[in-house]
Amino acid sequence: MAASELYTKFARVWIPDPEEVWKSAELLKDYKPGDKVLLLHLEEGKDLEYHLDPKTKELPHLRNPDILVGENDLTALSYLHEPAVLHNLRVRFIDSKLIYTYCGIVLVAINPYEQLPIYGEDIINAYSGQNMGDMDPHIFAVAEEAYKQMARDERNQSIIVSGESGAGKTVSAKYAMRYFATVSGSASEANVEEKVLASNPIMESIGNAKTTRNDNSSRFGKYIEIGFDKRYRIIGANMRTYLLEKSRVVFQAEEERNYHIFYQLCASAKLPEFKMLRLGNADNFNYTKQGGSPVIEGVDDAKEMAHTRQACTLLGISESHQMGIFRILAGILHLGNVGFTSRDADSCTIPPKHEPLCIFCDLMGVDYEEMCHWLCHRKLATATETYIKPISKLQATNARDALAKHIYAKLFNWIVDNVNQALHSAVKQHSFIGVLDIYGFETFEINSFEQFCINYANEKLQQQFNMHVFKLEQEEYMKEQIPWTLIDFYDNQPCINLIESKLGILDLLDEECKMPKGTDDTWAQKLYNTHLNKCALFEKPRLSNKAFIIQHFADKVEYQCEGFLEKNKDTVFEEQIKVLKSSKFKMLPELFQDDEKAISPTSATSSGRTPLTRTPAKPTKGRPGQMAKEHKKTVGHQFRNSLHLLMETLNATTPHYVRCIKPNDFKFPFTFDEKRAVQQLRACGVLETIRISAAGFPSRWTYQEFFSRYRVLMKQKDVLSDRKQTCKNVLEKLILDKDKYQFGKTKIFFRAGQVAYLEKLRADKLRAACIRIQKTIRGWLLRKKYLRMRKAAITMQRYVRGYQARCYAKFLRRTKAATIIQKYWRMYVVRRRYKIRRAATIVLQSYLRGFLARNRYRKILREHKAVIIQKRVRGWLARTHYKRSMHAIIYLQCCFRRMMAKRELKKLKIEARSVERYKKLHIGMENKIMQLQRKVDEQNKDYKCLVEKLTNLEGIYNSETEKLRSDLERLQLSEEEAKVATGRVLSLQEEIAKLRKDLEQTRSEKKCIEEHADRYKQETEQLVSNLKEENTLLKQEKEALNHRIVQQAKEMTETMEKKLVEETKQLELDLNDERLRYQNLLNEFSRLEERYDDLKEEMTLMVHVPKPGHKRTDSTHSSNESEYIFSSEIAEMEDIPSRTEEPSEKKVPLDMSLFLKLQKRVTELEQEKQVMQDELDRKEEQVLRSKAKEEERPQIRGAELEYESLKRQELESENKKLKNELNELRKALSEKSAPEVTAPGAPAYRVLMEQLTSVSEELDVRKEEVLILRSQLVSQKEAIQPKDDKNTMTDSTILLEDVQKMKDKGEIAQAYIGLKETNRLLESQLQSQKRSHENEAEALRGEIQSLKEENNRQQQLLAQNLQLPPEARIEASLQHEITRLTNENLDLMEQLEKQDKTVRKLKKQLKVFAKKIGELEVGQMENISPGQIIDEPIRPVNIPRKEKDFQGMLEYKKEDEQKLVKNLILELKPRGVAVNLIPGLPAYILFMCVRHADYLNDDQKVRSLLTSTINSIKKVLKKRGDDFETVSFWLSNTCRFLHCLKQYSGEEGFMKHNTSRQNEHCLTNFDLAEYRQVLSDLAIQIYQQLVRVLENILQPMIVSGMLEHETIQGVSGVKPTGLRKRTSSIADEGTYTLDSILRQLNSFHSVMCQHGMDPELIKQVVKQMFYIIGAITLNNLLLRKDMCSWSKGMQIRYNVSQLEEWLRDKNLMNSGAKETLEPLIQAAQLLQVKKKTDDDAEAICSMCNALTTAQIVKVLNLYTPVNEFEERVSVSFIRTIQMRLRDRKDSPQLLMDAKHIFPVTFPFNPSSLALETIQIPASLGLGFISRV
Repeated sequence: MAASELYTKFARVWIPDPEEVWKSAELLKDYKPGDKVLLLHLEEGKDLEYHLDPKTKELPHLRNPDILVGENDLTALSYLHEPAVLHNLRVRFIDSKLIYTYCGIVLVAINPYEQLPIYGEDIINAYSGQNMGDMDPHIFAVAEEAYKQMARDERNQSIIVSGESGAGKTVSAKYAMRYFATVSGSASEANVEEKVLASNPIMESIGNAKTTRNDNSSRFGKYIEIGFDKRYRIIGANMRTYLLEKSRVVFQAEEERNYHIFYQLCASAKLPEFKMLRLGNADNFNYTKQGGSPVIEGVDDAKEMAHTRQACTLLGISESHQMGIFRILAGILHLGNVGFTSRDADSCTIPPKHEPLCIFCDLMGVDYEEMCHWLCHRKLATATETYIKPISKLQATNARDALAKHIYAKLFNWIVDNVNQALHSAVKQHSFIGVLDIYGFETFEINSFEQFCINYANEKLQQQFNMHVFKLEQEEYMKEQIPWTLIDFYDNQPCINLIESKLGILDLLDEECKMPKGTDDTWAQKLYNTHLNKCALFEKPRLSNKAFIIQHFADKVEYQCEGFLEKNKDTVFEEQIKVLKSSKFKMLPELFQDDEKAISPTSATSSGRTPLTRTPAKPTKGRPGQMAKEHKKTVGHQFRNSLHLLMETLNATTPHYVRCIKPNDFKFPFTFDEKRAVQQLRACGVLETIRISAAGFPSRWTYQEFFSRYRVLMKQKDVLSDRKQTCKNVLEKLILDKDKYQFGKTKIFFRAGQVAYLEKLRADKLRAACIRIQKTIRGWLLRKKYLRMRKAAITMQRYVRGYQARCYAKFLRRTKAATIIQKYWRMYVVRRRYKIRRAATIVLQSYLRGFLARNRYRKILREHKAVIIQKRVRGWLARTHYKRSMHAIIYLQCCFRRMMAKRELKKLKIEARSVERYKKLHIGMENKIMQLQRKVDEQNKDYKCLVEKLTNLEGIYNSETEKLRSDLERLQLSEEEAKVATGRVLSLQEEIAKLRKDLEQTRSEKKCIEEHADRYKQETEQLVSNLKEENTLLKQEKEALNHRIVQQAKEMTETMEKKLVEETKQLELDLNDERLRYQNLLNEFSRLEERYDDLKEEMTLMVHVPKPGHKRTDSTHSSNESEYIFSSEIAEMEDIPSRTEEPSEKKVPLDMSLFLKLQKRVTELEQEKQVMQDELDRKEEQVLRSKAKEEERPQIRGAELEYESLKRQELESENKKLKNELNELRKALSEKSAPEVTAPGAPAYRVLMEQLTSVSEELDVRKEEVLILRSQLVSQKEAIQPKDDKNTMTDSTILLEDVQKMKDKGEIAQAYIGLKETNRLLESQLQSQKRSHENEAEALRGEIQSLKEENNRQQQLLAQNLQLPPEARIEASLQHEITRLTNENLDLMEQLEKQDKTVRKLKKQLKVFAKKIGELEVGQMENISPGQIIDEPIRPVNIPRKEKDFQGMLEYKKEDEQKLVKNLILELKPRGVAVNLIPGLPAYILFMCVRHADYLNDDQKVRSLLTSTINSIKKVLKKRGDDFETVSFWLSNTCRFLHCLKQYSGEEGFMKHNTSRQNEHCLTNFDLAEYRQVLSDLAIQIYQQLVRVLENILQPMIVSGMLEHETIQGVSGVKPTGLRKRTSSIADEGTYTLDSILRQLNSFHSVMCQHGMDPELIKQVVKQMFYIIGAITLNNLLLRKDMCSWSKGMQIRYNVSQLEEWLRDKNLMNSGAKETLEPLIQAAQLLQVKKKTDDDAEAICSMCNALTTAQIVKVLNLYTPVNEFEERVSVSFIRTIQMRLRDRKDSPQLLMDAKHIFPVTFPFNPSSLALETIQIPASLGLGFISRV
């Protein structure tokens, strides 16, 4: 397809712009060939007519599709040109905050001027071992690629970091070195990697300075070679330096500083050790104040000085040398303050005793007068004479500055030499990686000798870069078998020839320097004459005769000739140098010894940089004449030699390029200046790389990627099984011009623009498909809408018609209803009128009749009331007198009581006001309320009493009144009589008057009493109301206090609960942290232990292996392998003596308490042994005596034999009778005893039944033994008889006949003796059993009697208790129960002791019997002929024992311990054990051996076995530590061994789940708690090793299976990729899928289950595995822009769901594994959710609570649409997220710690397996151990 065909309407192009360099526009109409103007629409909304160049008619650059913008690799762009590169970098830098971008083999790094969290150790670990194209661009990816290629190709590598000042070269180089130091580690304990990193602060302090462009600008170039050994671990480093800018020592421009070290010294001047330097503020010195900016914002020079000194100490620079360096630097500062006074135009002088010069001379240790003289004079030497000539003030000043610069340069060299010596390694260097940190192309307004040298170096580097790029392109084409056509690329060899060839610029400069009267002008004329008009790259400025122009690869540069000769000569007065060499300060002459020894001395001009060659660690020696000749070399010559040496080194290595870009000149963070960026891109060769790539086939796709991406452009018939042929067929149809693409072996190569064309076709196809889908869906929606509307219309019609019919029916109903209403209404009106009239008539009648009745009633009532009034008045008169007297009395009482009450009230009020009263009220509020209530009740009672008294008084008064009334009647009768007697009338009248007065007085008194009573009543009521109010207030106050107390208690409870929860959580976190810290310490201890073992092995090899036979170790051994191997110091201490045959045991400190216990136990055992020995001797004596008696007796008769058989039968019958009696006794006990005691659940009943059962069992056992013995004796007698005698001796007659037939008397006697002895033994045994059974029966009868008595006593006590009160009854019953239980316990203890003694006695007797029977067998065997033995073998006496007698122990000999450990641990195959035997069998066997050693009380054997076991397990794990089955097997067995030690330790906490038999197997003599801790530590180490093993197995699968593999086919499309998609370091591609991960998880789980690992431990392992999967997946997602898309989020969520399904299948959902995947799940959800509005931002913030803010922002920045239909995340949305999350307090760390191991715990898991049931298989080879 022609390029012009792409210029259609709406196509976007780039047009030049003076401000933005390039501006985007859109075509408004199609371009047709021949058009001179393009109609464009700019992004800001303006239309523009763009005129094409009439000569070239070049069309503007096409813009890449939006889907390609922001790619990791610029070569992935379809259109490769300058605006596309610039725009891609700007989008990545500004929008995505990504500072690294690939451009083919170049890493472009843009300085962000801000600290970014992308250089931590977690990022280093994430990039370690990864392929370069698999991760986002990073300096660590380049470093990893260099490291891998060095290890894989065994070729030295170089990382070339270039860029202008302030672009970040030094920082990039520093991070690359940090990466090597972290990943590789050091080969020795000298911490070489720390020293390499420590050289940075030293070199920065003496070689870096603040400039207008950079606060920490490197003013020299350096090439650091980091050396590696055969295992690719850092062993040392070496540094070369180039072009130190010495002129900065004496001059700084505005806003710049001198080297940092001077300001650090001034900032630390107040330190005691620096007092002698006499320093002060930096503004006091001429060499540090010229720039006017002595302070860098955010930098503390005093702290930096401390860091510098610390780095010097780390590199081995002693304190004395450090102080010497500081003296020289301080002397340079004081030298700068030396002033000169002019005598005349040609001479000058220094003031006498000039203080700065005095200080300088004191510090340097030189003579003041001599230095003063040579600062103002110089020596001129001719062929015949020597002259001393004074110099002018200007010349003296220049000479002083030249001396200062020369001293600084020498000191710089000396420090570099010492740094190299510190970094030098005695180990032979196998390979190295060089890091070149060198200045980029420079062009200023005034360019001098320094810029010329810098640009010359960049020309050489650019040439090397171009050749390398060209070579890589050629190799790629040849590898893919693409026809190779020569690509025209810029070759800057002519420019290099112009500079360095014969009669070149440098050659002419050196020639002019040799001329006596050579000047810059004459040199310029020679340049013009030689090169002007002869070399196209050399030009002369129009307006200057002292300048020249060179056309460099980046730009034209005009150089001013002034100062070139002086700087090239680098003149320093020799007399001043001699004065310094004669210094008393020893260090100063050392600096100038290099003048005679260095191959290329590092000198510089007064204003130039000095080229420093590679400084050897040990200076070489040479002839003085030759050195003098070398000393005369010019600076340019030295620099050219150094540059050639550098290029030779680079050409011998594989280079990696880092181009640093400075985005703006103002150091603003994330601000992009297009002009400055383009200028640097042109200068650093990035655009040249693009141009070379664009000239060929820049876009490259694998066939599978092409098929996946452009499958939509193919028809079904085009798809073949052969992907390659399918792609060929499709491309031939899509792109007709075959020159636009080429088919390689594995890739398709496209010309520039073809991928964009294919993307356009793909987008058109997808757009057409979308339109078709939209058309179909819209039609379907409209049809659905029409059908819905039609159905709605029909429904509405139906409802309307129904509504109308209902309305008509309603009208008819209303008409009928109206008629009925009218009829009833008329009837109602008439009826209502009638009712009103009738009611009115009735009312009138009722009112009239009522009026008449009321009048009659009033008359009757009036008469009745008159009668009542008369009666009441008469009664009142009688009561008045009584009430008057009574009221008076009551009034007096009330007054007195009121007075007393007032006093009491006053006292109460005083108390109430006091604080103590309130306290008392608060203390006993309820009591006081009750008291007040009682008081009120008492007062009410008093009031009632008073009322009753008053009533009585009224009664008395009424009676008196009645009496008076009767008297009055009597007086009236007497008055009638007095009519007769006139004399009596007067007296009666007087008496009546007197009575009237008394009546009035009585009335007045009554009135007063009533008033007093009313007043008292009111006061009482007032007092009561006051008391009630006070009571109410007190109640309210009480309720408030109670409520407050309840509230406070509730709040305190809630607070305490919250605090308790928080403290619990904090304690859990602290516990986990402590556990993690402890386990990390164990890990570190194991690593150091392994290191110790390795060193021991190396020492052993060095001592024992002869030198000629030295064996080479494997160079591919990983440096990290030591982390996965365990060893033990104890094992080494035991192994070394065995090898050297010098046994020595380390004495363990003696535990005195344990020693005393063991000593006591030994004494008891010795006593018991002595008792048993005495008993054995006594038994043997009895046996001997019985034998002697039997020998003395006469021959046995048949009657005696018959007697013996009868005796035996009698004993058997007695035994049966005794058993029957026992059964009857049991029945009687169960029937006759009290029901309370003999109830089935009663304790006494259980004890008796258990005793009876045990006795019966023992009887059965004894019976079986008797029967077995009898059968054995019968068989032995049959064996003694002749073989032809087949009759059995069943009765005494046959036996006598047989005996009589025997001719040999000895045989008869021997047989009889044995038989009789056996019978007697049986008889004695049965007799003893009978006696014991009788005793036991008697004891049981006594016990029954005692139980009956106890029952009677209980009943009596119960009857007594019932008569007692309840409290005493309870106390008595408790006391009685305690007494009863105590007695029962004592009795039971006594019975237990008796039974133990009986059992021991019976066992001893049984052993004696077995021994005697064995002796009898031996004696009988001796008397039988050999023929009889052969014909009829005699079976030995075998008394079978029950299985319960096996104690669950294994016995082995001490000398078999190593064999046991070897067979059971060292040579055991885990797979065979896991499949065929019970899980944990080795642990059980080892514990049973430990039990036997504990049973024997053998301390040494226990310790030896446990130590050997632990060390052997460590050896196995060291040998096969990378085998998951082995590690899992021994983790399971170690845990089981640990659980056995706990389960059988005898501690109550571990014995809860044991059976009684298991409790009998507990350890008795030793406390192995210390070894439990050692085993726990060992288990932790094994667990950590297991995690590392499974991590190593899973890690290669995770990224491929979880991210890269398309589990859901067709969801995600492959985007165009660049050169870095897959590097040569890739071994396999796409070999792992999610199914691979699930299969591996199944394998891990099945292995752990087969090994019998604890379920809780399996859960912890699974949780750790899922954490590793989630962490590695998320980390790669955060570091891979191509994985952050919507479709990839769907893939991840599907993969996570599969993992969760696996957890459900294995019943592991409660293991916490799912929670570890939560960050990954939320990241996948974040990729899929909407990311536009504020609501979306709020939803994201609430959803992503497991992700940190940095991770959320990183995912949003990396989000990349795979198709054009997806939208990018806007910058404003990301800022909104940041604003919402700014208050969230989370870790700033970007990546998860994939190496984190959760602290492991080993919950106690007892085993239900009985030790006595364990069988040892023969396959283990443990035949030398026996069961006990």
